[in-house]
Amino acid sequence: MKVMLLLMAMDRGARKMKNEREPLLGHAADGGSNGSGLDAAEHQRLLARPDLRSSPENMIVDPSNDTDSLVAKEDPTYGSSSGEPYEPSMHRTLEHPTTNLDTMIHLLKGNIGTGILAMPDAFKHAGLYVGLFGTLFMGAVCTHCMHMLVNCSHELCRRLQVPSLSFADVCQRAFESGPIGLRRYSKLATNLINMFLVITQLGFCCVYFVFVAANLREVIAHYFFDLHTRIYLLLLLIPMVLLNLVKNLKYLTPISLIAALLTVTGLSCTFYYMLQDLPNTHTVKPYSSWAQLPLYFGTAIYAFEGIGMVLPLENNMKTPEDFGGWSGVLNTGMVIVACLYTAVGFFGYLKYGDSVKGSITLNLPGDEFIAQLVRIMMALAIFFSYSLQFFVPMSILNPHIRRRLHTEQSRLIGEYLARVSLVVFTFILAAMIPNLGAVISLVGAVSSSTLALIFPPLIEIVTFWPDKLGRHYWVLWKDIAIMVFGILGFIFGTYTSVAQILNPDLV
Repeated sequence: MKVMLLLMAMDRGARKMKNEREPLLGHAADGGSNGSGLDAAEHQRLLARPDLRSSPENMIVDPSNDTDSLVAKEDPTYGSSSGEPYEPSMHRTLEHPTTNLDTMIHLLKGNIGTGILAMPDAFKHAGLYVGLFGTLFMGAVCTHCMHMLVNCSHELCRRLQVPSLSFADVCQRAFESGPIGLRRYSKLATNLINMFLVITQLGFCCVYFVFVAANLREVIAHYFFDLHTRIYLLLLLIPMVLLNLVKNLKYLTPISLIAALLTVTGLSCTFYYMLQDLPNTHTVKPYSSWAQLPLYFGTAIYAFEGIGMVLPLENNMKTPEDFGGWSGVLNTGMVIVACLYTAVGFFGYLKYGDSVKGSITLNLPGDEFIAQLVRIMMALAIFFSYSLQFFVPMSILNPHIRRRLHTEQSRLIGEYLARVSLVVFTFILAAMIPNLGAVISLVGAVSSSTLALIFPPLIEIVTFWPDKLGRHYWVLWKDIAIMVFGILGFIFGTYTSVAQILNPDLV
């Protein structure tokens, strides 16, 4: 009898242990039910999740560590469930991440183009000292706007738990998660960003066309005969079309390297000529008239043309935490850019005075072989760089082209026709406005000011509204001041540039 009672007690204990164990194991009693009203999915949710950070199988090599030490990183889905903040850079999967040096080189190359050669012409419209301090101020403001864009991208990535966003995506997501009254305009804001990116890049291409033609004209006129700039534009059209039929950037890498080497060599030789026999600073005007300042603004803001490439560079870094900060890649690179621009503008204007032309290479002595070689090198460098600038508008427009065509063959033909049409379009604009300085100022006033000075502060206001704009809303007032500065530059710069194009002797 005692034996039977003991067996019955053991059976009841076993059944109790089984009932207590089943919810943790997630077994269904019948058809996915556990006897307590929870289905199998609910059981699975209740399972205790192991700490993936402490699991040896989740240890990976930190690419930023040269000693190949093992660093624990979380599973992408772990951050939200653990309450820990989502860090976008930890979730990026990069096939070929760039180092800090790579990013610095790309940043310098993206900001140093035809704009640096036009800085003496900008100083002519501002005066020596207004141009000096104005260019440094403009560089500081543009760099701050780049930081704004990166910070907004990080904030929105953490909210949405996505690894990275583009310029247009940052704008769209900011409006979608911003004040309720602005959310309906998210698509419009995105389209405006893309539109101005296309306008800016095609404007750069137009400037490149004029720059190459003007420098070739100077060289050929010295040794052979003089033809109108439009003749050289026409001769450049077919090579430009053929170069821009190349769709893969991989095949343009050697050309880009050649362009970079030619640019460095040409700038070095240009400095050699500018720094010889410099006159006294009293020989040039220290400041100019208010009527000419908008032309200076357009050229200077055009020169700081790298706002569109800031996020792609930061998104592709191996150690993106090194991009920001006081001594980060962005600040270091932009300090170098601002100093180069200021030096070229200051010494170029001091050397050649009011006779300085739209590109400083056009002022180099025409009777010296080295000076003519510099013109050829810079013309080739800008010619090869055209396709890199052209890649951006094509990457924006191509998805719209593909959506409207249904077969792969028609999409291929449509893309090639679009490439040819856009190159011809920039050629027509360049032929209509062969005044290089006016074209640069117009592109800067219309597009560069919008992308570099108006949209970044607007995005920051919308992203951090209403409770993250600082004490007494100082961030809001600072952003409004930058936007007003950009809008005034847009209006007056565009008006003055168009007036100079229509009447070159006006200013």
